[in-house]
Amino acid sequence: MPDRTRKRSKNTKALESWDNEGGTTSRAPQKDRHTRVVLTDNEEHILRCLGGALIMKWNDLPTGTQRELFGAAASMGEPHTKIKLKEQIARFLHTHKDDLPR
Repeated sequence: MPDRTRKRSKNTKALESWDNEGGTTSRAPQKDRHTRVVLTDNEEHILRCLGGALIMKWNDLPTGTQRELFGAAASMGEPHTKIKLKEQIARFLHTHKDDLPR
């Protein structure tokens, strides 16, 4: 079996196992990258918790990872507001850099 097929099969099995353990209750619909996603209140809460956990560990992340995450976050805005979002994220991180645990 080629490595690519073996890896895909291993990943598929891992995801199925996670699903069987309660990882998800349903498959997420496939969406175009530019399609606006409407989240439930519970999903919003989960994203806030994940974001908060990420920010709490921000200072421990390697600089390259910080840059990659910063770029990914900034790219999630609407095309006409991406520059403003990037500035807001940078300002937030700068303002709170000393608030974050080291």
